[in-house]
Amino acid sequence: MDKTNLDSYPAHPMISPANFFKYFLLFFSCSLSSLSYGHGSVTADADLCIIKIGFYSAHFKIYQPRTREHKDYCEDLPDSGETVFVMEYTYGDLGEVPVDFRVIRDVTGMGRFAQLQDVDALSKAELDAATVVYRAPVKQPDIYAINHYFQESGNYLGIVTARHPDTNELYTAVFPFEVGYVGYGYLPIFIILILLIQGGYWWLNREKKEKSD
Repeated sequence: MDKTNLDSYPAHPMISPANFFKYFLLFFSCSLSSLSYGHGSVTADADLCIIKIGFYSAHFKIYQPRTREHKDYCEDLPDSGETVFVMEYTYGDLGEVPVDFRVIRDVTGMGRFAQLQDVDALSKAELDAATVVYRAPVKQPDIYAINHYFQESGNYLGIVTARHPDTNELYTAVFPFEVGYVGYGYLPIFIILILLIQGGYWWLNREKKEKSD
């Protein structure tokens, strides 16, 4: 290849350490903010948790009244024992269709990444054996609530299904959650971020010192 042609291309400027560190922090902050969303079909919207069942949606809360009084949760629960799942319908349509609710032990092996296809891959016998609570389809205007007493801590999957009254089509929401959750939340991420900031600050100061020398 002609060297002249190569020289005709503009050189790509090197990213300075300061800009590299700035872009990295921006990327890391965006990644951290994305963690505020839940997993599966439950997402965080401001101070509310929203469960999406196809094109249906509802405000979703979980209570553990005996151990946590009025504290509500989106998904992961700190204790075993009495638990109340509540869906407050944001639109009247969901209150007019039959909704069934099931909780199974997580036997998919997918953990927090479990989705509908992982549940569909289970046989009926496997699904029945893993089920810890099930309520058959029922219409409940405005608010849907179901109680369950978790005997054991562990990983579970919630499965909520609504059937469209006209088309008979099924819409399903799947949300993984943990009972007896004792994780550290975002603390390890914040520690890593602080270490990265300190390392970047040291690196920038070193670059400036070398240039001044």
